[in-house]
Amino acid sequence: MRWSELGISPDDRGNLGAGRVHGEVIGGTPAEVPDPATGETLAMVSWASAADVPAAVQAASAAMSGWSVTDPRERAAALRAIATDLRAVAEPLGALVCAETGKRLEEAVAEVGFSARYFDWFADAATQVRGSLYETPQRRFLVDRRPAGVVAAVSPWNFPLSIPARKVAPALAAGCGVVQKPSELAPLSSLVLTAICERHVPAGLVSVLVGDGAEITEALVDHETVRVVSLTGSTRVGRIVAQRCGAELTRSVLELGGRAPFVVCADADLDVAVSSLLVAKLRNNGESCLAANNVFVHESVYAELMTRLRERLAAVVVGDPRSVSTGLGPLIRPEAVTRVRALVEEARDRGVPVEDFGKIPERGWFAPVSLVEGGAEAGQAWVSETFGPVLSVASFADEDAVVDEVTGWPLGLGGYIVSQDPERRVDLARRLELGIVGVDNGAPNTPEVPFGGRGGSGFGREGGLSGLLEFTEERTVSIAR
Repeated sequence: MRWSELGISPDDRGNLGAGRVHGEVIGGTPAEVPDPATGETLAMVSWASAADVPAAVQAASAAMSGWSVTDPRERAAALRAIATDLRAVAEPLGALVCAETGKRLEEAVAEVGFSARYFDWFADAATQVRGSLYETPQRRFLVDRRPAGVVAAVSPWNFPLSIPARKVAPALAAGCGVVQKPSELAPLSSLVLTAICERHVPAGLVSVLVGDGAEITEALVDHETVRVVSLTGSTRVGRIVAQRCGAELTRSVLELGGRAPFVVCADADLDVAVSSLLVAKLRNNGESCLAANNVFVHESVYAELMTRLRERLAAVVVGDPRSVSTGLGPLIRPEAVTRVRALVEEARDRGVPVEDFGKIPERGWFAPVSLVEGGAEAGQAWVSETFGPVLSVASFADEDAVVDEVTGWPLGLGGYIVSQDPERRVDLARRLELGIVGVDNGAPNTPEVPFGGRGGSGFGREGGLSGLLEFTEERTVSIAR
């Protein structure tokens, strides 16, 4: 790995440190970060502990005192400079994202560009938040927004750069300081992002701590100076964080698990349906909370769609994520492979049709693409969030029944619809109780629009102007005439 190009460098023992606080690398107990495609050690990082949290929070708070009163245009300029620096290292940083997650290289390089777009968008948004004036015969009211306080940004491993960017950029735009807690499974991209941010914002305003997720997250949530916790993670962890935030009356923004339905209507263009489905399912090797999870296909087009889908799946190459011919890379750890295969084997044991596609490499942590038919009869492959390359498919006759089933799910993050009827697809999208719906496309999210879920998929929004306002508080000044 070309560390020098990325602004970070290992020490004499090859250790990248346990994080960065106030521009300084902090130490800790060394741990390995493996490459999922080979199982070999990619890098060594130290692990921080809860004892490192106060210094990071205090540094962010101290730096925020000046940053919060900086002209929004100056904050915007800093964010644009960060975006420029990200694009300047798109190739080596994309290679790092690929190496630490197993994401295909093409997708990994695109994630760098996507992350830069968050900084560009929130640079624009920083200058759009203005106060307002209300008047009555007795009083004049001035309403403005101020930074909410120090932000704890807790991110998962599957999008190790763009999810932190989606939190750090709006927090900085709002005038807040940030302490990041990336996943210990893929912490390297956040180390680079922090180093880039440090060039353009006051020292200590952005920090990162690598280590045990529960220990550091709990210490951040419980710290009295942290006023907003932005978490992307599982529903189970989200509930724990929400309870701890409630005890301290700390605001939380939670983007949690998903179980995205993919609905192919009777009038769908089947080429669009298959292409969109493969994007929605196989992006990031299926390890995405927005991945197509339950595929509903109208009975009138079921046979033809399945024929086309099998043809496309038969051509998917499972292998080295750095190769341009690869369509599916490795899963993040061996445990992920074991979990995904258990879902498939349970479905097979239940007697539903199951097919595997793709030859598995001899080393690394890979799973084939599995096509499971039968809906609820398949067991956990249908009712759980698969978070891997498992396509669970069922036919349907009545759209109302699909809406009723999806509405009854505890998770409501996102979903997909394929239909050529403009009125039907918009009506169906509105009836589904989901945070975001992709119509005729498998990648519905973009920095300019809000993203988040309902129910067990969390609350609050990231992206769009809503994503900036999450890190602000309204203040009203009432002036007697």
